[in-house]
Amino acid sequence: MRVQFVQKENGPERLVCEAEVVFGEEVGPLAGMKLVGFSLWKSPEGEVFVTFPSRPIGVGNDRRYFDYLRSAEGVAADAKRVKEWILQEFRVHSQAA
Repeated sequence: MRVQFVQKENGPERLVCEAEVVFGEEVGPLAGMKLVGFSLWKSPEGEVFVTFPSRPIGVGNDRRYFDYLRSAEGVAADAKRVKEWILQEFRVHSQAA
């Protein structure tokens, strides 16, 4: 598995880039596929963070988001681990560029 970073022309001001998780041959039915929709953003303070693909849900003014990438065990730390992996790969990619 690897992360591929995609620069977007004319994106929102704080959008750093988009990211895709590309699956290698060793992952069976997911071989040759990619999961898209990850984005890296820069906070007003300059910190880079990752957002997952999600959809808004809610009634009236109550708005929440359902992340498409979720822990099979319901452990919030699993999502944080994936976000940190993407950020680490971005740091390596940025240093190489």
